[in-house]
Amino acid sequence: MYQTSIECGTSGRGTTEITRDVAEAVRASGVKTGLCHVFIRHTSASLIITENADPAVRRDLDRFMARLVPDGDTLFEHDAEGPDDMPAHVRSVLTQTALTIPVTDGRPALGTWQGVFVWEHRTGAHRRNLIVTVSGS
Repeated sequence: MYQTSIECGTSGRGTTEITRDVAEAVRASGVKTGLCHVFIRHTSASLIITENADPAVRRDLDRFMARLVPDGDTLFEHDAEGPDDMPAHVRSVLTQTALTIPVTDGRPALGTWQGVFVWEHRTGAHRRNLIVTVSGS
């Protein structure tokens, strides 16, 4: 078993690709066949596997989420850090804070158009910490 951390800087709301970082962790593990688990240690950002070729897909996801969970919604009581505070938590709960990816031939077994992304739900830039655990043989 191998475990490492990845630090990812975001520039605010939107996606930041970490596919290469995850692949590097898998390579460093020496595991040829197994599983790669990625966990983000935050409550206002999440992880997704989605289209990596056309950035319009990720922009569309952002627009969809903005419609589903708008900033400043009067429904929310928790707004200690601004109008994007509670919506960021809701968006994180609706998505994922962990991903498990098969490892095949020493690489993450992602599809041709799949990439791994941190999805920042806050409007400001943040440093995000992730734990990557690779197990197998």
